[in-house]
Amino acid sequence: MNKILVTVAIVVLVLTGLVLAFPLQADPQGDKGSLEKITFIHYKDGHIKQVNGNAKPASIACYGFLAKGAKWKTTESYKINPTNSQGLSQELIVNSTDAADANWDNQVAFNIFGTGTVDYSASYNNGNLDGNNTLSFGSISNTGAIAVTTVWGYFGGPVQTRELIEWDMLLDQVDFQWGDATLDPTKMDVQNIITHEIGHSAGMGDLYQIQCAPQTMYGYSTEGETSKRDLDSGDITGIKKLYS
Repeated sequence: MNKILVTVAIVVLVLTGLVLAFPLQADPQGDKGSLEKITFIHYKDGHIKQVNGNAKPASIACYGFLAKGAKWKTTESYKINPTNSQGLSQELIVNSTDAADANWDNQVAFNIFGTGTVDYSASYNNGNLDGNNTLSFGSISNTGAIAVTTVWGYFGGPVQTRELIEWDMLLDQVDFQWGDATLDPTKMDVQNIITHEIGHSAGMGDLYQIQCAPQTMYGYSTEGETSKRDLDSGDITGIKKLYS
């Protein structure tokens, strides 16, 4: 389906750079609103003071969405580029991603994530729309940023027309050392972080309220943390509600 480029881009800055939303294209049918991208920057714990965030949980339910009703309507496949500068094995990266996918998929009847394939040409591509969902390692310029995930979709318009279109994930291999933190607690745990980032690609928002710290979608992490490999009650409630 052809898209009409919008000549004026509106940039919404939320939480001093933690989340960016960019309306870029309009739907010619006029029922979905603009095609937008939202970029989540995942910081190390303590880098930025905890504040009330975009997730807006009901009371202390501790879950939030990119936008109400914005989810995948067809099962998504994706590409993993395991190339890294730290000697991490392809097996560790692929298995960590598979486990992260399963944590979210197992909570809902809909198969959100399809087949992940290894592709050494896959890249973050600055979060630009290119028809590929990707996971790769690289460098993030924001100080203290562990990972960045950009999600494209229709986040406005009637709730029933909202839809996710594409995601790209980048893990910072310059400022952080990665591995299996159950074996080396000085490392940033690959599965722990990917499970959080994959939550964004499924449609879940960040949480910044301190009472939501046990949740996988809490917006901060640190070396040695593995508790976010498994979903907490708010994560489970949220993904079930989104895909009900």
